[in-house]
Amino acid sequence: MNMTLLRPEDYVTTEWSGGTTTQLAIAPGDAVYADRGFLWRLSSATVDLEESDFTPLPDYHRWISTLRGDMLLSHNGGAQLTLRPYDVHEFDGGDDTHSWGKCRDFNLMLRKGKADGSLRAIRLSGGAFSFRTNARGMTLLYCAEGSAAVRCGGKLLAAAAGESVLIEDAAGATVTVEAAVPAVFMAAQAWELCV
Repeated sequence: MNMTLLRPEDYVTTEWSGGTTTQLAIAPGDAVYADRGFLWRLSSATVDLEESDFTPLPDYHRWISTLRGDMLLSHNGGAQLTLRPYDVHEFDGGDDTHSWGKCRDFNLMLRKGKADGSLRAIRLSGGAFSFRTNARGMTLLYCAEGSAAVRCGGKLLAAAAGESVLIEDAAGATVTVEAAVPAVFMAAQAWELCV
């Protein structure tokens, strides 16, 4: 099992048409987002425009949440839906997606037919929360607010706001997030499908 603390200096930040995007992790590790050949990618982006269009990613399935600010979304000209901080929404990356509202978001992208995964928010007012990792793949816990200790397989790492704990090769392990203060973590899991 590998368990790594990632700090903001470990992330890769680039610009997109509506703000900046910060890549937290990508698989394989040497993949380049712009080449669109990655298996999965985790990122957080700022949306600095009142209205923007999402980059079409027809080969990817997406999960998105906001960390700060509300976002209104419409797919393919359909009804608007509102995402408030830590709401999670799942959609097809090939959809024609338009958004309204300045915010900071959190994204999980999964290659269709080759990867699967999930994204959820863990909110703690103190105490602990435990869950099991998938049978294969990775788990990344991004600390959006506060701070907490993350335990897995006898290892312990402390993460503060803006930091992440990446857990790999921990099939079916129990992960426990322990917070002495209020904290919010985004918990993402991704794994390669056996085809």
